[in-house]
Amino acid sequence: MACSLHPRGWSRGAEGGEKRGMLLRFAPVLGCLLLGAVAVAAPKLCYGEATQEDGADLILSHGVFYPVQPPRKVEGSLAVRGGRIVYLGPDAGAERLRTPKTRVIDLKGRAVTPGLIDAHSHLAGLGQSLEQVDLTGADSYGEVIRRVREAARSLPPGAWVRGRGWDQNRWPDKRFPTHQELTGAVPDHPVWLTRVDGHAALVNARAMQILGIDASIKDPSGGRFLRDEAGLPTGVLIDNAKGWAEGRLPAPSAEDRRRTLRKAALHCVERGLTTVTDMGIGDADYRAYKALKDAHELPLRAALFLTDDKALLDAWLARGPEIDPDARVTVRGVKMYIDGALGSRGAALIEPYSDDANNLGLLVSTGAHLEDVARRALAAGFQVAIHAIGDRGLQDIQRMARLGIIASMQPTHATSDMPWAGDRVGTRRLQGAYAWRKVLDAHGRLALGSDFPVESADPRLGLYAAVTRQDLQGNPPGGWMPGERLTREEALRGFTLDAAWSLFLEGEVGSLEVGKRADLVVFAQDPMTVPEREIPRAAIDYTVVDGQVVFERGTNERGSGR
Repeated sequence: MACSLHPRGWSRGAEGGEKRGMLLRFAPVLGCLLLGAVAVAAPKLCYGEATQEDGADLILSHGVFYPVQPPRKVEGSLAVRGGRIVYLGPDAGAERLRTPKTRVIDLKGRAVTPGLIDAHSHLAGLGQSLEQVDLTGADSYGEVIRRVREAARSLPPGAWVRGRGWDQNRWPDKRFPTHQELTGAVPDHPVWLTRVDGHAALVNARAMQILGIDASIKDPSGGRFLRDEAGLPTGVLIDNAKGWAEGRLPAPSAEDRRRTLRKAALHCVERGLTTVTDMGIGDADYRAYKALKDAHELPLRAALFLTDDKALLDAWLARGPEIDPDARVTVRGVKMYIDGALGSRGAALIEPYSDDANNLGLLVSTGAHLEDVARRALAAGFQVAIHAIGDRGLQDIQRMARLGIIASMQPTHATSDMPWAGDRVGTRRLQGAYAWRKVLDAHGRLALGSDFPVESADPRLGLYAAVTRQDLQGNPPGGWMPGERLTREEALRGFTLDAAWSLFLEGEVGSLEVGKRADLVVFAQDPMTVPEREIPRAAIDYTVVDGQVVFERGTNERGSGR
């Protein structure tokens, strides 16, 4: 299973009062962990009408609203003043808040949900991927090479060719590729191609020469340079081997980071996302976020988790979390890794892979390191997120729920992995994988996301996968392991209120309640009632953040996501 586990502690109040941290004992099942240090008490909000001494800035009238909390449908209008919801109820009540300056959008029966939240994503990585060679969906190694060769033709001599999205599980020969064909097709440019899961990369001979990868190189702890029978590197780098080499790639400029980050943010709001995460950022990424926020060029909210780097963490743990009063950019989390990914056979298993009898996967961090950083982070008021995919990383869903760990899971991982996941772990172990219903039945919380750019950033695909467990062609009939399907209401809550709760933002966003920030999405077709197969095609007409329309279909049509 691919899930992120976000253990969260309890407290009352954000600035002071009683604080009680929670530390997991790192029991070695397929997932990512968030240990929370400080919870924000949600304000006591009324449902209905707020005071009317001032008019509304924005009214959405004649609509169908799904507040999530309370969990029922409301037909009528929603009014916004000062970026917050001041009314939700019958149309007549909103009319009393209308002034000549009020912008009124007549929904004509269209559906409105809270702004959608991706609880596990990588916004900076998405921005970079949008400017790289797109290798997603390539059904053969030859197709990967064709796309890379075509991209190289437009680059200056010797420039790096970067790409992302290849997946050998889609190819007729499902073995990892070797560099020789790639080197033959693109000999003069160094090439770096990130696998779809972000846990492996393929490089050509020119790149290996620049990076110093040859037969003498040693595998780092928690990583692997794949080799041929003669002991020579094949060009595939797994987990910490990839991390070692990635640190030697040319770094993007500050302007590059700001440009690609803004491009990614616009990509997201066009698809109905109003809050995202960035799991594992460095100082340069943080500065790019801050620059965009200060320039009012960041159209959504971002919850940032620091990468597991000693110098970075030492500085931030001494400084403490950065809680934005506008809830636009918050830094209150630390991201660590127990293991790698299932697709590249880096997920750490108790028993060998069913399709690789000599492989138990990779533990990319030691237990001592995980515990040390977790204790220090919690003491400093930071949340701890731990990537844990294999069953050496997490075993017991019931215990996870009892400890208050939040399962941050990605529905589209299940539908992407279902053709080959059984080959990796076998039927018995598969029963504990992608187990959304088991988490809810154990009274755990589901914070849903996509892990983009590993998957598409489009949350409609996540909603569809969660309720059908089918691919976009409707396969398999009835869904894959259908007992784990979610209802539409559960899926929407996972992409809104419970995702907000996992990020300590539930007092601000995640539901359509009076007093909360006006983050919402207007759909052309109602995703809660259309036939399941039509959920991915339910067009986004408006995305609203803090009461401001940040996307409107028709005015910037490229953002429709269709």
